[in-house]
Amino acid sequence: MFDLDLPWWEFILRGAIVYCALLLMMRLSGRRTVGQFTPFDLLVVMLLSEAVSNSMSGGDDSLIGGLIIAATLLALTMLVAFLTSRSERIEKFVDGSPVLIGRDGVFFDNVLKNCRLSQGDVEEALREADCPRPHMKCAFLEADGRISIMRNPS
Repeated sequence: MFDLDLPWWEFILRGAIVYCALLLMMRLSGRRTVGQFTPFDLLVVMLLSEAVSNSMSGGDDSLIGGLIIAATLLALTMLVAFLTSRSERIEKFVDGSPVLIGRDGVFFDNVLKNCRLSQGDVEEALREADCPRPHMKCAFLEADGRISIMRNPS
C-alpha cells in the first residue's frame, strides 16, 4: 500500500506529461467540446480518464503514488491559473478567445461550420437571449463554448 514501484519523480513527470497532452487535445477539439456536456461528452471524459490513468501511474497501485499524481495535477492546475493571469498569450492558448459568428441578424455559415455549430445551437441561443433574429446586433461563440447574443438597441 505504501511501497512505490517507481521513483517518486517519475509520477510527477508522468502526471505533467499527461496533463499537458490532454490540455492540448482539449484545445484542439474545439470550443463546443468544453462548453456543452452532453451524455456523450461525459462518456468521453470518463473514458479519457480511464485511458490515461495507467499512463500516469505506470502500473503502480500504491497510495503514495496516487497522492503524488493528485498533488502534481493540482499543482499544475494552480500553475496554469497563475500563468494565465499573468500572460495574455498563455491565457489565449489555454482558454481561447471569442469568435464572431453573426452580425445584423445574419450568421456566417462558414464560421458556424468551422466551429461545428448547428442551426439548432444558434436558434437556441437566440431564444435564450429572447432576441428575434432581425434584432440581433452580433453573436459570439465564447471561449467556454456558450453563444452570446447582443441585441440592437431598441
